[in-house]
Amino acid sequence: MKLATLRDSTRDGKLVVVSKDLTRCSEVGHIARTLQAALDDWEHAGPRLARVAEGLETGSQPSMRFHEHDAASPLPRAYQWADGSAYVNHVELVRKARNAEMPESFWTDPLMYQGGSDSFLDPRGDIVMADDQAFGIDMEGEVAVIVDDVPMGASAEEARDAIRLVMLVNDVSLRGLIPAELGKGFGFFQSKPSSAFSPVAVTPDELGDAWKDGKVHLPLCVDYNGKPFGRANAGVDMTFDFGQLVAHAAKTRPLCAGTIVGSGTVSNKLDGGPGKPVSEGGAGYSCIAEIRTIETINDGKPKTPFMKFGDTVRIEMKDKSGHSIFGAIEQTVRKYEKN
Repeated sequence: MKLATLRDSTRDGKLVVVSKDLTRCSEVGHIARTLQAALDDWEHAGPRLARVAEGLETGSQPSMRFHEHDAASPLPRAYQWADGSAYVNHVELVRKARNAEMPESFWTDPLMYQGGSDSFLDPRGDIVMADDQAFGIDMEGEVAVIVDDVPMGASAEEARDAIRLVMLVNDVSLRGLIPAELGKGFGFFQSKPSSAFSPVAVTPDELGDAWKDGKVHLPLCVDYNGKPFGRANAGVDMTFDFGQLVAHAAKTRPLCAGTIVGSGTVSNKLDGGPGKPVSEGGAGYSCIAEIRTIETINDGKPKTPFMKFGDTVRIEMKDKSGHSIFGAIEQTVRKYEKN
């Protein structure tokens, strides 16, 4: 089943069920006005939405044209957004570029931060920033899950069973602000502005055998200014699966339905070492920071600049037949003009 939120006059939009080929959708206000309302009552709403999805495929369900440009992020705002760093290769590279040793605990205890969830960007919404030089604007291509209620202290298996939906995310990062902010010892805030999620969120069964052991075993396609930038497989080199990430988040608190948990930047190694650009036959990168760290390791300094006004990023994942699963996040960096 595929679900999306269409923009309307309300903050939270209206929920629709989307066809497998992303061309048609059905309004489901009689079941749940919003995705959050559906998640709050998933035991009853989930099966009813699934029946609408079946009718949409057979043609027995009234439908209208689905346009990705009309979609907000599946949850335009959420009760909680927690982003992990499941691809420890990415963390290891970043620390190596700073000549900093990585604690052994990073391989057994996930990193996670709590991001701002009161306003997510539209999948085709601009990344609006006041400065494209000092801020160090970067994209981060990731996978994310939305969970049902998760009790405090849930096991990884229990957490895995609570996953209701899967989607993609561009976790926008301001690399120029991160060092000073982390130097204060109190975590991210200004350096982590609003993120954008894919137009469509899907139930894990929609992924077929690509969903296994709490991971999505498909390449994440990241295009930067119209050229292939990343093709890293989200199921490879993922040290912590989503069950482990969700359980980590629930260690000392319950998670309410609608909580979003991210994977962190998708990153693949190559022959046990740093990856190579797509243009050189590698899987590429899901963020600019990673290629800059590799340039620093190899050449002593980075040469790839961070995003500037006018730059574009497209993040998408396709099934084995080459069809888009979640629709595409496609964003342009624009200058913020204060009214």
